[in-house]
Formats: sequence, C-alpha cells, structure tokens
Amino acid sequence: MKHTLIAVLLLTSIAATGQDRMTPETLWSLHRVSASGVSHDGKYVYYSSKSVDWKTEKSVTHQYKLGVSDGQKREWTTEAGKTITQRYDDAWYATYENFLYESTDSGNTWKEIYHGLQDAENTWVSPNGKYVAFSKDVLVKPMLGTDIYSDLPNTTAKVYTDLNDRHWDTWEDGKFSHIFVVSLADGKVKDIMEDEPYDCPQKPFGGGEDLVWFPDNRGFVYVCKKKFGKEYAQSTNTDLYYYNLNTSKTENWTEGMDGYDVAPQFSKNGKYLAWQSMAQDGYEADKNDIVVMDVATKKKMNITAKWDGTVESFIWADKDSKIYFNAPVEGTVQLFDIKVPYNEKDMPNVNVEQVTKGKWDVNGVVGQAKDDIIVTRCDMNHATEVYAVKPTYGDMRQLSFENERIYQKVQMSKTELRSIPTPDGVTLHAWVIYPPDFDPTKKYPTLLYCQGGPQSALSQFYSVRWNFQLMAAQGYIIVAPNRRGMPGWGVKWNEEISKDWGGLPIQDYLTAIDYMAKEPYVDKNRLGCVGASYGGYSVYMLAGVHNNRFKTFIAHDGLFDLKSWYGTTEELWFANWDIGGPYWKQPVPQSYEKFNPSNFVNKWNTPIMIVQGGIDYRVPVEQGLEAFQAARLHNVKAKLLYLPNENHWVLHAHNGIAWQREFFRWLDETLK
Repeated sequence: MKHTLIAVLLLTSIAATGQDRMTPETLWSLHRVSASGVSHDGKYVYYSSKSVDWKTEKSVTHQYKLGVSDGQKREWTTEAGKTITQRYDDAWYATYENFLYESTDSGNTWKEIYHGLQDAENTWVSPNGKYVAFSKDVLVKPMLGTDIYSDLPNTTAKVYTDLNDRHWDTWEDGKFSHIFVVSLADGKVKDIMEDEPYDCPQKPFGGGEDLVWFPDNRGFVYVCKKKFGKEYAQSTNTDLYYYNLNTSKTENWTEGMDGYDVAPQFSKNGKYLAWQSMAQDGYEADKNDIVVMDVATKKKMNITAKWDGTVESFIWADKDSKIYFNAPVEGTVQLFDIKVPYNEKDMPNVNVEQVTKGKWDVNGVVGQAKDDIIVTRCDMNHATEVYAVKPTYGDMRQLSFENERIYQKVQMSKTELRSIPTPDGVTLHAWVIYPPDFDPTKKYPTLLYCQGGPQSALSQFYSVRWNFQLMAAQGYIIVAPNRRGMPGWGVKWNEEISKDWGGLPIQDYLTAIDYMAKEPYVDKNRLGCVGASYGGYSVYMLAGVHNNRFKTFIAHDGLFDLKSWYGTTEELWFANWDIGGPYWKQPVPQSYEKFNPSNFVNKWNTPIMIVQGGIDYRVPVEQGLEAFQAARLHNVKAKLLYLPNENHWVLHAHNGIAWQREFFRWLDETLK
C-alpha cells in the first residue's frame, strides 16, 4: 500500500512540472462562489462570483444565470444595483436604498412598489406580494452616553448594568433588530416586537434564513432568543415564533424545546414545517437534528433522531416526500437524503441515506432542478464551485468554473486520510497533505495542524487563511488529525472533548504526530505545530507538554489562561458547557488546574509566534498578550502579530496576506 502511494505521488509530481505553486496573493485572488437558488422551472441556477483585488482590498461581485442541462452561463445584473430578495413563480422582488421593487418578467424590468425601507437590513415579501416584512435596529435600552445624555454629543461613554455587554466583535449599543410588517395596500407599518430587547435575525450571524413566510400568506415564522442580559449570555435556547397577520398575535411553536431551533422551512404544500434543532440548552455543538411538524396538529417528529450524525443544512425536495441535507462524515461533508414520515407509525422505517461519496465537502445544498440536486462543493485543492448531483447514483457534474484558469497554472497537492491506532484502543483518522512536488526519498518539515471549534469538522474545507494547499506549496507536509470532538465520526466521538480539552484530544495530537514522524519522508527534527481558537489553545497546551517533539509553534487567537478567559469572553454558555463553569464554582472544575495552558508555562522552551485580533471578544486580546509576555519573560523566542481591526478571523486582504507572510517567515526562521 505504501509503495503504491509513493508511485502515485511521484507521478503527480512529474505531471505538475512547469506549474506554479500556490501563493498568498494567488489565494486571495480566487473567485468566491455562492449560489442563491434555482429557477422554478428547474432550468437555471443563480450564483454569484466575488473577486477581491488584494492590492486595493476592493471587491467586485458578478451574478450569473447558469443552465443546468447545458452549462451555459450569462452574466445577469439588476438595474441600478438592486439586490434580489425573493424569487417566486409569478414575481421577483428586489431592494435598492429605501425602495422595494417588483418584476414580473424574471428581472428584466422593475417597478417600485414601496418606499419606506430606511435602515432596513433584511426584507421578506409574502408569496402573494401583499405584505413585506423587514428587519432594522431599534433603540430599546439606551446604553451609549450620547443616547442617555442628549447634551453630551461628544461623550464616548457606554453604560451597562447587565450582560451581554459585547458580542463577537461589537459592543452592545442598546439597539435590537426588530421585525416590521407592512401592508402594501395601505402602507401601515407595525413593529411586531415592540419594546422587546430581542433580535431577529439573531446576532451576530443570522440573516434571511431566520424568517420564512407561510405559503398561504397568513403569517410567518421567525427565529428569536427571547432572553436578555446574563440569561442571554448563558443560554442557546432559540425558538420558532409564528406571527399571525390576521390576529397580530405571536405563538411559540417550539416551546419546551431547549436548544437551538433554527432555519425553518415550509414544505411546498405548506402542510409541514421543518427546522434544525438541538436538544440541550447551553450546548452549542449538540447533535443537530431535523424536526418536522404537522402545521395543523402541531405534532413534531425528530426524523434524524436515530441517525448517528449531525446536520449542517437542508432543503425540501420538490414533492415534499424527501429532505436533502449535508453533513460531516469521515473527514468530508456529503449529501444525504431522508424520506419524510407523515405520522409516527412510519418513523421506525425511516433511514438516512448517503447520496454522495468522495474526497470533497458538499458545503451547501442549494435546491432541486428537476432530476438534479444543486449543491456547492470544495476540496483541499479547490475553492467552492457549483455542482449538480443525480440523487439516485450520487453522480456529480461541475457547473461553474470560476477558478479554472487559475488552477490550471497551480500545482495540486496529494491528500490522504490515514488511520492511526491510539493508546486507548480506538482509531484516529488524520488528513495528510503532501507538497505538490513530493519526493518520498527526501525528508520534509512537517506541521501538526490543530483544528478550532472545538467541535467543528476537519474535512475537505478550503479556507482563505488556514489553507492546506498553500502550506504544502511552501514545502511542508501537514498532518491534520480528526481528534476527539469532531463531527463526522459519530455523536459519542463528537462529545468526548467537552470538559476534557487538555485530555484525550491533546493525546490524540501527540499520537498522530508520533505516528507520522516514523515515516521516512517526515523529518522528525523539523516538526511544527499550528492552530487557531481551540487550535490555538492546543498549541499553548502542547507547548508545555510536548517533551521537545516540536521545534516551533504558531497560535492564533488561542485560549492561554482559562480563568481570565472566563472573565472576559461573551458567550458564557460555551464556557459553562465545555470548561465546566466558572472558576469560583465548588468544586472547582478540573479544567482550571489540569487543562489550563498558563499552568504549564514554566515548561515552555520552544519558539512561539502568537497572533491576536484586537476586536476578538470570543477570545479577547488579553489571551494573546498574556501568552506573549509569558514567553518572553521565560526567555523563549517569540513573535507577536497583533491585528487591531480583526475579530476571531482575518477578514481584510492586506491583513490576511501580512498574516500569511509572517506565518511562513516564522516557519522559515525556526523550522527550515
């Protein structure tokens, strides 16, 4: 088996001769593809392609209408920069500035139908075109000094009497995203949330998926977490609320369901509502199931309850008989389907079926186009493109080719999923990514990649920052273990990291790198370790327990001291579940003693680069600063890369390229 792999890798290297290696600048120049829907006749896919000029940091987005059967595309634009919000059979709707427009000829011509969307962030038009719902921020609880004291226009004061004083990368300003409803017949506007200190869409990442109209136009369902202050900061309990246009009353359709309930979608006939649901309050990485409710009787069925996996997103099939969804499985993300039972007696015969199989991620399920399911797909060598899937056989056909010209000039890397035995008798799987010109007779510096999350899938993803193709192109082998805590290997494996951050998951990392270091082409004297978020925590932890395995470390937005982190992070439900609660709890959770990286800093003896975002409130700035200060005071060679305007991610092109240049400069300096 090993000799076969080496032969394949050699052939790959020979075939790649004359091509370019991936660079940070090339990576940032790739088009970013997203699909927005399928035409109602199933003939076309609508998608957009965004390109970023990394030199100017300016972006341009082009929209395309793509033929599913013939693959022909044409650029499609809306006049005056309009943004399409809905596509129904008989009418399309778009917004521009304060205006709402309607088109009855598939976007060729438009007419204004409403002017009153000042400051609106999302709009949803009812299927019959008679009502429009929109969201915008409303000042409910004054917290800024300028709102509290009208005679102090230059004050920068912020006043808080409760949590959640900041979230993700933004300080709370007392404004909440409310849903408004307008009758287009008379123009009357109603704030259905009135003076409630709650948001819809959910901040910071909620959007158009947080509200869906009832197909018969009688009302809509929206997602909301109706909690405030410290209760909000410690709970994940979002609910689905139904607003009735006729009665102006709101009902909680998921009352008693304690975890995340999100992404509601009505069946085409309107008889059923499906959504993604987690069972446990406070557990943000709980198993994500699909629940189907009979709208008339309000009876609910968890149709994926007996399936040992977790759902990422889903769509209804055209005939309402199936639901298609994507989910992690064995280091990839694939397309699945499940027949929809319409009563509980059918539930025992309901099974999840895997539709696609391959070394890729189906990272989005867009819609159905007659006999095809339209998805988006990427892998470790290719950014996202649009594909059509034949659900009967799982055959995939590429429809968009936005980055083909670039990739024709770029050498590809071989990726391999390795099976590794662990000391406790289970099998650990790790992705290994080889340099594009890999020569098995040579020795290569090797990087252990530590995934964040901590319960996010380590699959065939393609990132503009943590990009394995880019790392391998610089001459490194990358070892990326699916350690304990990652979905795609069963619910039990996924849950085994909670309250054990520094236990078995860290042992999994050491097991993986020790196993791969035995390969003749891995230079065990040039091993590095890199990661962000929980991966950054892992780097800090490994720096104190690695026993001289590694020659260098890079940690990005990692958790260095769990006590100070608990005192400054914002989503406390996460800390309560994964760490075990506050440090003053009795008995004190073991995480603060056994699994706290700052407790092991006396053993730090290896160069470390630390990256920290200035507006990261998930892992606030003191974590990176404490780690850097501790390293230097222990006479450890260190570098601090501070990005004042970045949150938990790196979103600006110049910062992103500076990040990558410093990343590889550090590795060149300490590993090669």
